[in-house]
This record gives sequence, C-alpha cells and structure tokens, in this order.
Amino acid sequence: MGVPSLALTAAIRRSQQPILWIALTYFFSLLAGFGMVHAQNAFALKYRDQLIKKASASEPSLIALDRGSPFKAAILDFAANVCLGAVPTTIMGLGVVLPFAQVTFRGWVGGIVSVDDRHQSRLRNAHEGAYYLSVLLLQLIPYSITGGAGVRLGLGLLLPKGRWGYPGSKRWLTLPAEGVLDVLRIYTLAVPLFLLASLFEFLAR
Repeated sequence: MGVPSLALTAAIRRSQQPILWIALTYFFSLLAGFGMVHAQNAFALKYRDQLIKKASASEPSLIALDRGSPFKAAILDFAANVCLGAVPTTIMGLGVVLPFAQVTFRGWVGGIVSVDDRHQSRLRNAHEGAYYLSVLLLQLIPYSITGGAGVRLGLGLLLPKGRWGYPGSKRWLTLPAEGVLDVLRIYTLAVPLFLLASLFEFLAR
C-alpha cells in the first residue's frame, strides 16, 4: 500500500463517524420515501410524477439519453452529481448541520422513484429491482463519504480542540489544513465512484 492509499485510509478513518451519520440519514429518508409511495401516499406519488416529468424535459443527461446518447448522458450525470450535488453538500458541511436537510430530501427522492409511471413497485421485476437498488447503492457511497467529509471539516473548524480537532495543523483561511487535505483525499476516491455510478445507471439499462 502506497503513501497516497495510506493517507486516504487515514482520512476516511478520521471522517468515519460523520460519514456514518450522512449514510444513515440517506438510508432512513430513502426508506420513508419508499414506504410512502408503496403505501400509495397521494402527495409522494404526485411529487414523484412531477419530478420525473420535469427532469425528462430539462435534465441534460435524460435529454441526451432520449436522443440515443447513453455515454454522453452518463458523463453529464456524473458532472452534475459531482459539481452540483457533492461539492455543494461538502461545502455546506462547514456548518455541520446544514447538509442534513439536503441529504434527507435527496434520500427521500431516491425512495419515491422506487415505483414506475403506473405507480407499481420497480422491485416486482427482478432485473428492474436489481438495477434500481444497484444504482442507489453506487450513488449512496460517494454521496455519503463526500457529505461526511464536509461535516468532519466543519467540526474541525468549529471545535478545534478535543476529538474533532486537528492538533498541530496549519490554518488555511481559518480552515484546518489537514482537514482540507482529508476532503481532497476523499474526493480522489469519490470522483471515480461517481463516474462508475453514472456509467452503470445509463449503460446498464
């Protein structure tokens, strides 16, 4: 194991609790959305239909897919997940509690799309169910580690002493330098995982 791998492992270890908090928030909000649409909750089903309709008309990745360009769709989705999804959530982590509302909503959305346009469970079909669950898992992992990395950095900023501090670390614009480096190290893992998730989502249909 090389030095970069050791540094990445250490960064994840330092951020493991916030990563777990984010992952659990995703999981339980996803379950809430899943339960609501499977219980035929009118609000959740209506929101799901409106979301799909809006995304189909305006989401660049879905437009590219509709035009027969699944690889382009995957790259557009990957870029959006990293630049418009993960990075803002990581930055929000500087406020520690701020990402959790966004994470809850994102997880809930992941749950309400567990039914199709006829409001029947996607898990009824083995292939469709496996595809849906695989996409969720592949996205949940990088979103959890990037969100948790941001929260960990926020804790290091707001609570510089004790367990959340970075003893002896320099400060970059008030941020603990070691914490910033941990975020960058974690992104070296998350970015390829986001790419894998998008490629699978659009090429494994």
